[in-house]
Amino acid sequence: MADDGTTTDSTGTSTDERAWQSTACILCSINCGIEVRLGGEDGRRFERIRGDKAHPTSQGYTCEKALRLDHYQNGRHRLTSPLRRRPDGTYEEVDWDTAIAEVAARLGDVAAEHGGESILYYGGGGQGNHLGGGYGRATRAAFGSTWISNALAQEKTGEFWVDGQLFGRPRCHTTGEWDEAEVLVFVGKNPWQSHGFPRARTVLKAVANDPERAMVVIDPRRTETAELADVHLQVKPGTDAWCLGALLAVLVEEGLLAKGWLAEHANGLDEVSAAAGPVPIAGWCAIAGVAEQDVRAAARRIAAATGGVSIFEDLGIQQAPNSILSSYLEKLLYLLTGNFGVPGGMNIHTRFASLAGGSGSVRTSPVTGAKVITGLIPSAVLPDEILTDHPDRFRALIVESSNPVHSLPDSPRWREAMAALDFSVVIDVALTETGRCADYVLPAASQFEKWEATFFTLEFPANAFHLRRPLLDPLPGTLPEAEIHARLVRASGALAADADALDELRTAADQGRAAYLDAFLKVNGERPHLGPFASYVLYETLGPSLGDAAQAAAVWGLAQTTMLTFPASVQRAGFGDGEALFQAILDTPSGVVFTVDEFEDTWRRMDTPDGKVNLAVDEMLAAFAALFDADPPASDPAFPIVLSAGERRSSTANTIYRDPGWRKKDPAGALRLSVADAAALGLADGDAARVTTRSGSAVATVEVTDTLQAGHASLPNGFGVGEPGDSLGVAPNELTSAADRDALAGTPFHKHVPARIERAEPQPA
Repeated sequence: MADDGTTTDSTGTSTDERAWQSTACILCSINCGIEVRLGGEDGRRFERIRGDKAHPTSQGYTCEKALRLDHYQNGRHRLTSPLRRRPDGTYEEVDWDTAIAEVAARLGDVAAEHGGESILYYGGGGQGNHLGGGYGRATRAAFGSTWISNALAQEKTGEFWVDGQLFGRPRCHTTGEWDEAEVLVFVGKNPWQSHGFPRARTVLKAVANDPERAMVVIDPRRTETAELADVHLQVKPGTDAWCLGALLAVLVEEGLLAKGWLAEHANGLDEVSAAAGPVPIAGWCAIAGVAEQDVRAAARRIAAATGGVSIFEDLGIQQAPNSILSSYLEKLLYLLTGNFGVPGGMNIHTRFASLAGGSGSVRTSPVTGAKVITGLIPSAVLPDEILTDHPDRFRALIVESSNPVHSLPDSPRWREAMAALDFSVVIDVALTETGRCADYVLPAASQFEKWEATFFTLEFPANAFHLRRPLLDPLPGTLPEAEIHARLVRASGALAADADALDELRTAADQGRAAYLDAFLKVNGERPHLGPFASYVLYETLGPSLGDAAQAAAVWGLAQTTMLTFPASVQRAGFGDGEALFQAILDTPSGVVFTVDEFEDTWRRMDTPDGKVNLAVDEMLAAFAALFDADPPASDPAFPIVLSAGERRSSTANTIYRDPGWRKKDPAGALRLSVADAAALGLADGDAARVTTRSGSAVATVEVTDTLQAGHASLPNGFGVGEPGDSLGVAPNELTSAADRDALAGTPFHKHVPARIERAEPQPA
């Protein structure tokens, strides 16, 4: 036995080491590779968790949150049987055959009476749970459902729209070279807690300790990242656009533009310069509450960088006033300084599956006429698309691995909307707040009980994809989403006339995947209506030949598509064709680098008519011009505090963590108040305070902090989940309003909620 307590077998291999299994954390978009050692009486407990050194991007890194994943796998509220809602609102367990038959029949009835377009699909995969969601498209096709929404529609659609205007298509999404950039800029972003790129804390500390590199943070709170920054522009809440505008104006006024680069690579410089030139820099700095000398210092440091500037915007501006305008101005910072398509700068990355598709054309939703960017209806308008007598209203809802009743603005109105639907079904691992409002709940296997992946493949120049193997068998009574969707498609009868084609593909699969590829292309050429059913077809026909990896059948199709879309980049990664890539994905439990880019690839991926960046976006220039006469968000005397609803902290994560026992500190999710506001209100650490907004009221425990400025407070994400009367902390969206949202993108202002705070009596335990 070694000193650390491990033992070795006859070959000298540590039995402790042999027990570790590769998987990934599922708590943020990065999905760091981890290794898990199982134990406990039933062998299903996560006894130990550590970073996976073989993972190509995280390389052994993990934050403290991943180490608590047993509380997800073995947490409360797990479901092990389909549930059907009784007339009195309670639930009864039913068997799978009954549940599938009845759900398919109810969806079919809605489609027959009102058209499939009256069925809304929300979700399609929670954090790191994307593979199962990929099979949902077939279910949508089976019942004619054409409208979708998900969490991106309350976060990123504004940014995607701006990408489309600048670079040609929303899918031209950019990412920074965080390890290499000389200057890192974070706008409404605290990567110390929310990450956003691999090994975030390691990178941040490296930049902070390197005198040749620099960090600029724009954030109303002095975050952990801001503490490390060379320049922290601590803006007043809601004034980011004025601060960003002042930065751009400094670039123009001081002649800090990359004019040679811009002449070669961009159009519209004159229009942008004309817009920014008249900005009263001192005045706009005063509006934003930041020192002019700090703004000028930040602009000069960005412009002076010769090793690239990488900029990350996040929810701090994307869920605040002027959100889409702030996204545009943020991108102009790196474009006007020539930090696009260069080492250390922003580049257009590859993707294993598209998260922001579409040509850039924008539809409108059927009832409210909201802009539908990248095919996603803004989440904030969905109750209004249901609670109406409009003939085109949504009548049925399919929710998958999502919890809109808890995670979207105005939870009370969402509960009202759920009650007004003709039919609703939720597919999830637990009985969520949304599940408690649904007609049926179908229990999915956990993320560690099935083949799974994330499609947040956002790195440049080397991009990685990680197909995770199951660590455990599914709990009895649960099914992976791939199987749930397959059963719904079968029950719908949508492909009954194509049984011969499916048999042809099964026969080809038995002959090997080369034969299968030929047959798949032939069948889909002859029967184009099978296109939307591709994931189901692959699962049913290729899946059996993959044995235990049947759920990964859709990955085979994505590997072929990736090869066709990015052939040179895939080949640089070492794969001659899609089949070789797929096999490597199957064979490598810690993930593979699937593309390796050159900086010229960014320009090849542009989709503007002349291949140049379109700097002058008419809608955004008009919005920018409006700032000159606009008043910054003013406090309402009745609601004088700006509440940031959903702050990410070391003790918080998304609500797939439903077991409060994972939190070692801040178990109740404290209301953070500034020193000045706490003194004015007569509140101290541990006191109870009532938070009241235009939408609701809740009581929270106070934490006084000097990281917030006067007039700014915050509540964390991840709280308020559980059964009625058995939830801990404040559910933030009991306090938010769907009406407060960006006029173009529809993204809600979660980070800017007018509130009133008063002393309250402590709540009973």
